[in-house]
Amino acid sequence: MSDSNPFQLDPAEYDRWYDKYLPAYQSELACLSKVLPDSGEGLEIGVGTGRFSGTLGIRWGLDPVREVLDRARRRGVGVVQGRGESLPFIPGSFDYVLIVTVLCFLSDPARMIEEVREVLRPAGKLILGLIDRESFLGRLYQEKKRKSRFFQTAEFFTVPEVIKLLSPGAWKEVDICQTIFEMPPDIDSVQPPREGYGEGGFVVVSTRKTR
Repeated sequence: MSDSNPFQLDPAEYDRWYDKYLPAYQSELACLSKVLPDSGEGLEIGVGTGRFSGTLGIRWGLDPVREVLDRARRRGVGVVQGRGESLPFIPGSFDYVLIVTVLCFLSDPARMIEEVREVLRPAGKLILGLIDRESFLGRLYQEKKRKSRFFQTAEFFTVPEVIKLLSPGAWKEVDICQTIFEMPPDIDSVQPPREGYGEGGFVVVSTRKTR
């Protein structure tokens, strides 16, 4: 991890987005909660400061950046330093894995999906949250990412591209929901999730391991 990595240099600045745009953040939580299992052992890859795991009750979080893990730990998450492309867990460790706005930062997202499948138990669930590149929000992020401290290197995905990462025969029961139908500064209350994609800037794709 480079010394110039913004998540390493100032995790507090990243964290402030969630406080500044609280209804947008709560809308994302509502969309994720719609598909999150009610019980079981869970892991969030790219846990960051623990904003999702800490609120959603996910026990474990993994991230390569030690500075953000310190904040996740204070939010009650059991933290492990590491990378999604090489998960430091034995096969069949988890009932579900959550990954939010992480694919866009990886050089080999397909490798991480393979790793996730290994650590999931039979019929375990994978939940992917992303900024849809083809949405109004995705297009804006694409246009302005060079000026963004945190998204300069991000390569955003479309929903079909994400689904393509899910190898046929390895995954089943793909469900999609969406939220964030206005710019975050304009959202003044929680926007309930809707099925499908194409309207919302934040999309959740969930699926199950076949066996």
